[in-house]
Amino acid sequence: MTMQTADATSFVLDEQFDLIIEGITESTILRYFQTLNAGDFSATAALFAVDGVLNPPFESPVVGRDAIVTYLEQEATGMQLVPKQGTVEEIENDYTQIQVKGKVKTPLFSVNVGWIFVLNAQQEIAAATIKLLASPQELLSLRR
Repeated sequence: MTMQTADATSFVLDEQFDLIIEGITESTILRYFQTLNAGDFSATAALFAVDGVLNPPFESPVVGRDAIVTYLEQEATGMQLVPKQGTVEEIENDYTQIQVKGKVKTPLFSVNVGWIFVLNAQQEIAAATIKLLASPQELLSLRR
């Protein structure tokens, strides 16, 4: 029984280790990546403000939690987000801007990505912008 407890503890520690983003300690941002990678898109959308905005690359903004859930179910299934490092900057009106760089992996490709989050005073995501950090040649190779 002690062995099972140690295994369970090891798994939890490994899972927490996977969530470490150099320079980022904000729990909302860590939960964003954790819930998205788990495919729990409702939990991801719940991190957004009621009128929060998701700005995906090359697409129109997705506004509101329900729309964000629907979008993620259609577009993010099977993606694995691998955030590496980030920076935090206080901006006006008690908002915080957090930039994170990393990769997105899918069964078909892997691409460098930058995420820009704006958190409100309640630590909800007011806006999340996803930018592909790839050369034009790399982007062309992603076309289906």
